[in-house]
Amino acid sequence: MSVSEMFAALQGALGQDQDIREEIRKVVQALEQTAREILTLLQGVHQGPGFQHISKKCQKAREHFGTVRTQMESLKTKFPADQYYRFHEHWRFVLQRLVFLAAFVVYLESETLVTREAVAEILGIEADRERGFHLDIEDYLSGVLTLASELARLAVNSVTAGDYSRPLRISTFINELDSGFRLLNLKNDSLRKRYDGLKYDVKKIEEVVYDLSIRGLNKEATVSAGGEK
Repeated sequence: MSVSEMFAALQGALGQDQDIREEIRKVVQALEQTAREILTLLQGVHQGPGFQHISKKCQKAREHFGTVRTQMESLKTKFPADQYYRFHEHWRFVLQRLVFLAAFVVYLESETLVTREAVAEILGIEADRERGFHLDIEDYLSGVLTLASELARLAVNSVTAGDYSRPLRISTFINELDSGFRLLNLKNDSLRKRYDGLKYDVKKIEEVVYDLSIRGLNKEATVSAGGEK
């Protein structure tokens, strides 16, 4: 094979690779748009009236996740199944965003932490890497850390909306989350930096709870919660 023939073959391989990346990019753009629509919908819970319609917003968000599953099915067909990590960087960010959104919906519905397996099911992908297109553990953890920041914001806005018990429940949840992350030996630099931000979310929520305590509103919240039970 001559030098020109060798480079012609290399150019063909580069062209095929570029075509794959372009096809992936198109689907990822569609996923990003759907993620923005879900986020816009869920942002309504931070507003006063939004607290009264949380269940409806969650139901609507789950309908959007149906679109996500369809888009994920399309994404799976755009690259060779055994080259997941070769192209992973293209969808890593939007996948982490979708994990956060799924986790936020589940928290709003049940005030629990969604499992990686449950998120994978919501997104229409696998939890086990051996089964193909899957939810990487680090992507799951990154999405959960974004949830912590969102809940810190929700704690503040809950007080503004006159819901004094929610920050107490969020505080308990975030502290449990923090304890869970402390069990992990994080090697990934990006994930480690994200985790370092969790302590600020914990501190922010503690300040909200402390303010409620000073104003005597935590007792009112506790009594109200007890009455609801």
